Amino acid sequence: MMFRKPAPTAAPVSVLLVLMVAMGPISTDLYLPALPAIQAAFSADVAGVQLTLSIYLGTFAICQILFGPLSDRFGRRSVMMGGMAIYFAASLVCVFAPSLEILILGRFLQALGACAGPVIARAIVRDIHGPEAAGRALARIAAAMGIAPLIGPVLGGYLTAQFGWQSCFVLTSIAGGMVLVGGFLLMSETNPYLDATATAPRQLMRNIGGLLRDRRFVGYTLAGTASYCGLFCFISGSSFVFIGILGVPAEVFGFCFSAAVVGFIAGAQIAGHMSNRQRALTIGTLFNGVFGVALLIPVLAGIETVWTILVPMVLYLIGMGLVLPHAQAGAVGDFGRIAGTASSLFGTVQYAIAAVVGVVVGLFLDGSALPMALGIALSGIAAIVAHFGLTRA
Repeated sequence: MMFRKPAPTAAPVSVLLVLMVAMGPISTDLYLPALPAIQAAFSADVAGVQLTLSIYLGTFAICQILFGPLSDRFGRRSVMMGGMAIYFAASLVCVFAPSLEILILGRFLQALGACAGPVIARAIVRDIHGPEAAGRALARIAAAMGIAPLIGPVLGGYLTAQFGWQSCFVLTSIAGGMVLVGGFLLMSETNPYLDATATAPRQLMRNIGGLLRDRRFVGYTLAGTASYCGLFCFISGSSFVFIGILGVPAEVFGFCFSAAVVGFIAGAQIAGHMSNRQRALTIGTLFNGVFGVALLIPVLAGIETVWTILVPMVLYLIGMGLVLPHAQAGAVGDFGRIAGTASSLFGTVQYAIAAVVGVVVGLFLDGSALPMALGIALSGIAAIVAHFGLTRA
C-alpha cells in the first residue's frame, strides 16, 4: 500500500514548517555557551572563534536570495530537501572538525543549508493559505519558533558541560535529519506555478526589479526589517548593558533575555488571531515606536535600571510579534507566481540590514545604554514611517 502524504494544512506539516524556520536560531542560540570550550579546544583567539558566528550570520543573510528563485523553478519540496541535506552534512562536519578552520567551513555550509528553511517555509505558507490567511499562519509559526531562543542557550550550556561542545552539533545534526526525513515523508509539492525561466539571470533581475518597484512589497519589507532591527540592537547590547553596566549576574541575565522573548511570543500569538493585516501592522509599529522611545527617554535622563530597559523592550517585542508575520505575508501575498523570489528578497534585506545595525550598535557601545537604546528607538520610528508612508498609503 502506498504511503499517503497528509494534507498540507495537517498538524505534522505545520510542525515541519516550524522546524524549518527554527533552523536559523537553533544553529546560533544552541552553541553560544560552547564558544569558550571551542576556544580552549583549538587554542584559538576570541576573534577566530567569533568568526564561527559571524560567518554563519553573514551567509544566512546573503544566501537566502538563492533558494526562493530555485523553488520557483524546481518546486518547494526538492529545494527544501536539498537545503536540509546540506545542513545535515554540514552539522556532521562541525561535529568531527579537526581544526577551527574546518569548523568555520562547517558553519558556512550550515548557514547555506539553514537559510533554505525560512525562505521555503514562507513560500509554502503562501502557496497553501493564499495572500489573506498567510499572516495568521505565519504568526502561529513565529509563536512556536520563539521557543528556540528561550531554551537554546540553556540546553546548549547543559550539553556543553555534560558532553562537550561537539554535542551541540550532534543535536543540530539530529534536527536537520528529522526535517530531511519529515520532508520526504510528509511534504507534497505546493508550488502550482513552476517557472523554467525563474533562475535565468535576465528573468531573475526582472523579477527582483519588479518587486523593488512595488510600493507594497517595499513597505512591508522595510516595516518588518525596521521592527526586527530593534531586536538586533537588543541582542548586540543587552549583555553589555545588563551585566557590565547594571551589574546583573550572568545567570540572571538569561531570565531577562527570556522575558523579552516572551514578549515576542505573546505578540505573535495575538497576530495569529488578527485577520486584518493593516490593523496588526498599525498596532505593532506603534508599539515599536512608542516603547522604543519610552526606553530611550530614561536613558537620556541618566536613569538606567533593569526595569526601565526591560519593560519597554518586552512591549517593543510584543509589537514586533504583531508586525513580522503580517509583514512577511504582505511581502509575498500578492506575488504568487514568484512567491519564492519575494520570500528570498524579504529575508535577505531583513537579515542583512539587521546584522549591520547590530554591528554598528556594538561598535558604539561606550559604557552606557545610550547606543542600544537609541538604536531601538530609531528602529521603532523607522517601522512607523515605513508602514504609514508605504503600506497604508
